[in-house]
Amino acid sequence: MKCLAVLALSAIPAAAASGDIPMSAAEFEAYTTGKTLTFAADGQFYGIEEYLEGRRVRWAFLEDQCQDGVWYPQGQMICFVYEHIPDPQCWTFYRGDAGLIAQFENEGGSTTLFETRQSAEPLVCLGPEVGV
Repeated sequence: MKCLAVLALSAIPAAAASGDIPMSAAEFEAYTTGKTLTFAADGQFYGIEEYLEGRRVRWAFLEDQCQDGVWYPQGQMICFVYEHIPDPQCWTFYRGDAGLIAQFENEGGSTTLFETRQSAEPLVCLGPEVGV
C-alpha cells in the first residue's frame, strides 16, 4: 500500500503510566473489532490496522503492502501472526486517555505505539506494484 500524504502528528504522551493495567483479550477484542486504527511512534506515522471479526487483522506500514493475519492472547499480551511475518509479534495494550497504547514485548522490543485515529472504514489495500 502506498501512502500519498504525509501525516502530521501532534505531540503524543511518552508512555503508559506504570500503574496502568493491561487490557484483557476480551477488552481488546471489544474495543478493536470493526475498527481501523492508525498508530504512531515517537510522533511519526507507524502503521494502520483493521480489526475484523474472528480475531483477524489487516496491517500496513507506511508505503507498504497490506498483511493479513490473526491475533491471539498469550498471558497479558496480544500476539499477531501475519501471512509474510510468521514469527509472533507480541504487544501489551493499555487504554490511554486518547486511545490505545501498545508496548512491543518481543526480545529487544522498545517500541511504544499510540492510537492517533479511529475509523469504521476498511483499510484500503492496493495490490503489489499498482500503477507501475
